[in-house]
Amino acid sequence: MIVATFMLVAGMVLLFGSIFWMWMLVDCATKESDLGNTKIVWLLIILFTHMIGALLYFFVRRPERIYAGAPFSRS
Repeated sequence: MIVATFMLVAGMVLLFGSIFWMWMLVDCATKESDLGNTKIVWLLIILFTHMIGALLYFFVRRPERIYAGAPFSRS
């Protein structure tokens, strides 16, 4: 019973991790700027380091890119 529960939880973590990885890979490939080598570098980081690269992109580069592209006003 415990082994079956563990296998179910591990399977769900792997499934959601892989979906998150694909989402970050597609996000980087479609929305990252073509200027310089940033797109290629981030794609390689995400591709070769899998979940660690996807998390790095999500927490480091993605907010930076969204913030730079978002119009805002300061009053």
